[in-house]
Amino acid sequence: MSTDQPLIESSSLALLALRCPRCHEGRLFTDPASSLTRFTNMPAQCPVCGQSFEPEPGFYFGAMYVSFGFAVGIFLAVGIALYFLAGDPDTWVYVVVVAALTLVSTPLVFRYSRALMLYLFGGTGYQPDWRLPRARRR
Repeated sequence: MSTDQPLIESSSLALLALRCPRCHEGRLFTDPASSLTRFTNMPAQCPVCGQSFEPEPGFYFGAMYVSFGFAVGIFLAVGIALYFLAGDPDTWVYVVVVAALTLVSTPLVFRYSRALMLYLFGGTGYQPDWRLPRARRR
């Protein structure tokens, strides 16, 4: 276990922290989300436990649907908030605000779409005893 980060037992918290679904220690992305040219970079496998982050070729194409769901959620939340808080402004205000928030949230939407896809359909779950030989695991 790395000494710089405490172990995350909860899979939900590990997903929010963008950690490996198997060991909850390794980072899913190599660069920070604020790096506009490298926010998509993922290692091929977990740097801690070696779990593959791409279970099969084209695995993350399904993350586009998750991303679409996030985008619809942003659209609805911003639309409802503008309607009630800004008193139903002109259409151009809706378009500009939704477009701006969509662009600003793109790195996070991309990362959480991929992480959610990996956690739900990646074929592995949390294994707190991943360091032990297979014969000694519970």
